[in-house]
Amino acid sequence: MTGPNRGSLRRIVIVGASLAGLRTAESLRANGFTGELVLIGDEPHEPYDRPPLSKAVLSGWIGTDRVQLPRSRDLNARWLLGVAATWLNLPDHCVHLADGRAVRFDALVIATGCRARPWPLADEAALGGVHVLRGRDDADRLRADLTSGPFRVLVIGGGFTGSEVASSCRDLGIPVTVTHRGTAPLAGALGGTVGAVIGARQRAHGVDLRLGTTVSALEGGTDGRMRRARLSNGDDVEADVAVVATGSVRNTEWLTGSGLGADTGGVDCDTACRAVDTGGAVVPGVYVAGDVARSRHPLFDSGPQSLEHWANAVDQAEVVAHNLTRPPSDLRHTAALPAFWSDQFGMNIKSVGLPQLADEVALTQGSFTSGPFVAAYGRDGITVGAVAVDSPRVMDGYAALVTERAAFPPAINATDSPGGSSVLGAGFLGPALSRSLSDIAALGHGGRP
Repeated sequence: MTGPNRGSLRRIVIVGASLAGLRTAESLRANGFTGELVLIGDEPHEPYDRPPLSKAVLSGWIGTDRVQLPRSRDLNARWLLGVAATWLNLPDHCVHLADGRAVRFDALVIATGCRARPWPLADEAALGGVHVLRGRDDADRLRADLTSGPFRVLVIGGGFTGSEVASSCRDLGIPVTVTHRGTAPLAGALGGTVGAVIGARQRAHGVDLRLGTTVSALEGGTDGRMRRARLSNGDDVEADVAVVATGSVRNTEWLTGSGLGADTGGVDCDTACRAVDTGGAVVPGVYVAGDVARSRHPLFDSGPQSLEHWANAVDQAEVVAHNLTRPPSDLRHTAALPAFWSDQFGMNIKSVGLPQLADEVALTQGSFTSGPFVAAYGRDGITVGAVAVDSPRVMDGYAALVTERAAFPPAINATDSPGGSSVLGAGFLGPALSRSLSDIAALGHGGRP
């Protein structure tokens, strides 16, 4: 594929009409692109915010009609919604759609994101009351079941989505059981040591937390609705609603055979968000942004990974728009420090850096027993991340420590710092360098396979 001349870009096609796609379009207009913009999305809805779905929507604070992402400007774009991309023909500069249409482009932005990993057995997944949670329609269906008065909700998987769903259930006064195959909830992102602290607080809020446990089968009644789950330890859990929160699958199937470096783990790109082919060479005119993008972070000595973070999607969208509208001599690279947050069980959990690279963790402020705390993560004597519970204001300082590659454990000397530093094993299970920080299937999976 021959690279486009930026001055001759007449049509930019963005495949993926969620946060990364919308922000890329807005940034392109802000950077002066006046040509045709085409946004393709497989959902019928205009771009909306996903984080509220597992929190505010399920708890009943807002409806899904209020999660639409705000627009900063009139995009003057052509929207092709409710139709999926099925094939990319790079030599012809063409995206083929499920309805038979073909859309030509001068430049392409891939922002197709992820979908929820389904329950692996179709007949069990089809039982009434069995849900996944990724999109607006998923949230509407699950919310309807939660308001119908279930006697118990089973959450399969103790990652962030599963934990937030469980928290919403407890907010509604619904009994909830969480199964998790690991030693602690959130262990994929926070490690087993801090995850165990979060697990104790979940149990204090009434969660029936089953660790080291998977679900062997979902069983329904004669009415076709779920009634119980059989667990790997031989126990049964009576529940009439189940939420499968066993990770996400990146939407890359449509790129099979395209020549791009893409698989179920994402689409390979460099730090300028330029897509690369199967041999690692940059593909001119093709960019990647958001959850589906997989690259190496310049600050860390780690393998390529995709980050399912709101801020990461926005940062990459701005980088893509800059690089599409500026000369090659003005190439911009992603360098924003990874960060994410979660509200659950009355706690605000915020992370900076890449804690999952760590082999050690140290409590630097507060107490693991109760109340706010901050933990710093280290690898080979370098601070690589930090996690705060109910202490968001201190995170800028920790972000600076990670950026500066400060020695670990860092000397904080805050008024709430514990006397003496106790360095513990971080508790990550095996190599996690190329895995996502979100609901990682291998570490947050509570079911089969």
